[in-house]
Amino acid sequence: MSSHPKVFKNARLVLADEVKDGSLSVDTNGMIDSIGAPTDVDGHDCDGDFLLPGLVELHTDHLETHYAPRPKVRWNPVAAVQAHDAQIACAGITTVFDALRVGMDEDADLRYPDMRILADAIETGKEENRLRADHFIHLRCEVSAVDVLEAFKVFEEDDAIRLISLMDHTPGQRQFVSLDAYKIYFQGKKGFSDQEMEAFIKRRQESASEHAPENRKRLSAIAQERGISIASHDDATAEHVEEAIELKTRIAEFPTTKEAAKASHDAGMAVLMGAPNVVRGGSHSGNVSARELAEAGHLDVLSSDYIPASLIQAAFQLADEIDTISLPKAIATVTSTPANAIGLTDRGSLESGLRADLIQVKLVGNVPIVRGVWREGRRVA
Repeated sequence: MSSHPKVFKNARLVLADEVKDGSLSVDTNGMIDSIGAPTDVDGHDCDGDFLLPGLVELHTDHLETHYAPRPKVRWNPVAAVQAHDAQIACAGITTVFDALRVGMDEDADLRYPDMRILADAIETGKEENRLRADHFIHLRCEVSAVDVLEAFKVFEEDDAIRLISLMDHTPGQRQFVSLDAYKIYFQGKKGFSDQEMEAFIKRRQESASEHAPENRKRLSAIAQERGISIASHDDATAEHVEEAIELKTRIAEFPTTKEAAKASHDAGMAVLMGAPNVVRGGSHSGNVSARELAEAGHLDVLSSDYIPASLIQAAFQLADEIDTISLPKAIATVTSTPANAIGLTDRGSLESGLRADLIQVKLVGNVPIVRGVWREGRRVA
């Protein structure tokens, strides 16, 4: 960190409720000192680009692909975390919740010891100052899995866990209401015959019936006791949302219907949808469109999910395509709103006294370019 305040000048500052030309200064502790008028003092010249808060990502599955780039292949975990982190940071993400799975399919290539290896590698990256972004852990808990509580115990003493999602991918409900769509997805992915597919569906449904209700309650209780935020995943009905409310859920991840999204939003939960859904113009699995929820005022947070670069692109796309969403409001879906939803009140806005997590963005055509990234005032990309 420089011993002198830094100045970012000639910038289009995206503030909470307006975009204005001006400058921003950073103090020696890496905090935003002041927001000011245009200035000629020495500093970083933003060349008229947008200056935004660093993006806050609550759910990315992207780390696993670096650790297991091919079936049965395992990469050095610290190197995998570094590669993931570099791609995250260069996408403008300065705070990231890395999603790790607990509760596995019977034939999953990765098991929960692999998840512990990745969590340890994230911690090593922090300790050795290898990482550009600020990393936390999000545990994706498959409540229908027989081993989910056993797997969760592997993370009992890990303070990096700030969020869990209660997930249930049982065929015939939530994300996979259509069994035909489920069969197409899994037969294409796993190469099952029709007979093998039917047997797989039966096993998944029986496991969910036996384990999901109790696992959901027990994981929620553990999270509340430890002060970990809870997200409900793929809610589809009013009953799903009522259950989430009862479990003190703060975030509604990827609701699959307009009904569930509206009910979650009305209940005060932050409704999170995938940025790829916005960029592509719809859900890849045939569920509700994120744009449709945004137009209705029922979308609060975007997540890059499986494409880190989609986060900044989707925010600008919302502002460009939806008349009721200004650029500051769109940027809030990837900065201040996710930060506040998870209790990180020290970041997410260009305000005096908050962390100087900043990104410089140039909009060329309809695809933004991240030209610079700073975390607590220190350039990281």
